[in-house]
Amino acid sequence: MDRELDKILGDYVVIKAEEDGVSIIGLTRGKDTKFHHTEKLDKGELLIAQFTENTSAIKIRGKAKVLCRHGEISSGE
Repeated sequence: MDRELDKILGDYVVIKAEEDGVSIIGLTRGKDTKFHHTEKLDKGELLIAQFTENTSAIKIRGKAKVLCRHGEISSGE
């Protein structure tokens, strides 16, 4: 596996819902960006997600904490 692909596939994020009903939406790579996966989290639930060859972005709706190699980020404030 080449180094660039290895960096992309090695990135994990942890998303912790701070309220009920947080939506996590995975978006595709490629010419047209599309939704390809959705999850709903309730307060206190965690989702561990990974960027892949198919997933280029993750959209979060609601109040959540996101932990990644860049640090901790809060959404929905």
